[in-house]
Amino acid sequence: MAKAYWVAIYRSTPNPEAHAAYVKLAVPALTAHSAHFLARGTPAQTYEAGLKERIVIVEFDSVADAIAAHDSPGYQAALKAFNNAAERDFRIVEGLA
Repeated sequence: MAKAYWVAIYRSTPNPEAHAAYVKLAVPALTAHSAHFLARGTPAQTYEAGLKERIVIVEFDSVADAIAAHDSPGYQAALKAFNNAAERDFRIVEGLA
């Protein structure tokens, strides 16, 4: 079964306090669904249309686990805390192997 990856690329974070509240709830909610954080933070270098804003890459055992994590009550509570704390582009993508 192929791994799955959450990729969240932030455009801006106008409310860092709300973002911090989101992170406190999101991390345990995701790790309960096989999440492994591979990268998070500001890019070391950007090219083309890349923004020097926060990026988060999370690995899951499967697409089903990634979707279950997103739809879980714990992550939904984190999203309520997020409450437009940042503008981001968020995707789930299946790995190649």
